[in-house]
Amino acid sequence: MKYLCALIFLVIFTTAVYADTGGVYRADSIKHVVADTDTVLRKRSISIGANYGSDVLFFGRTGPIKYPFLSTDVVYNSKTGFFVYGSAVQVIGYSPVVDELDLGAGYLFKYSKKLSGTVSYSRFIFDDDAVLVIKSASSNDIDFKNSYDWKFAKSSVTMDYLFGKSSDFFATFSTSKYIETNFGIFDDKDYLSFTPTVSAIFGTQNFVQKFSIDHQYRLDLDNIYVPGEGMPPSFRYDNGRFNILNYSFKLPIAYNRPHYTFEASWKYSIPVNVEGAIKNRHEVFFNLSFFYLFF
Repeated sequence: MKYLCALIFLVIFTTAVYADTGGVYRADSIKHVVADTDTVLRKRSISIGANYGSDVLFFGRTGPIKYPFLSTDVVYNSKTGFFVYGSAVQVIGYSPVVDELDLGAGYLFKYSKKLSGTVSYSRFIFDDDAVLVIKSASSNDIDFKNSYDWKFAKSSVTMDYLFGKSSDFFATFSTSKYIETNFGIFDDKDYLSFTPTVSAIFGTQNFVQKFSIDHQYRLDLDNIYVPGEGMPPSFRYDNGRFNILNYSFKLPIAYNRPHYTFEASWKYSIPVNVEGAIKNRHEVFFNLSFFYLFF
């Protein structure tokens, strides 16, 4: 019952923020609480969270319009390593109370003390009246991640297969360094942590072409849509080619206590090989998150 009450509190919190701001949405793409799946614990627990993001970033790409968002997340972890999760997302400034609902399940496994991994499936459900963010070109994600702890740093390789209106494959390579203070901030039960991370994303970008088709009239009026030769418009870009898509540097700073964490993070994103209607540029993304863990 206490878990249900906590979940209800999060829903009320999101609705209240919506009433104050006139709308709401989330930031760093598709994984929310399980964005770093190393945080999934190999014990029975429930994690709930709330997140603000300055713009929707989807595998190194953003839409032509900036969409800040709010989201709430719930993750249940079993002792065996299985976990299920759900997330409700709201784009700031638009009418639906929930623009997007994400549901998923997965399994956490350890090959050794240094090598671990997860496999998961996610389903993205969009409201009929929701604003069409670039992520809406895909509705399913199969994710497989392996991480290796070098002691001085941790490296991971994540492979994603997304399918729906378009199909794409991505490989994300990341290296991070976890640092925490050896002193308390207010007492001996809290501390600060820093996790600078460098990432590179490779993949196809058929979702860009699908997004362009879905938005061609509006984008054309905004001088954003770039048609090719002939009618209906064709594309001069090979979006199905596997290529480097993005480099990024992320700096999360977190205040931690035994059951909860406040985190602020900044990500500097460098998109490359940008094709089609999505005219991305270097951009700084900001996220503010709160997570509470019951165990």
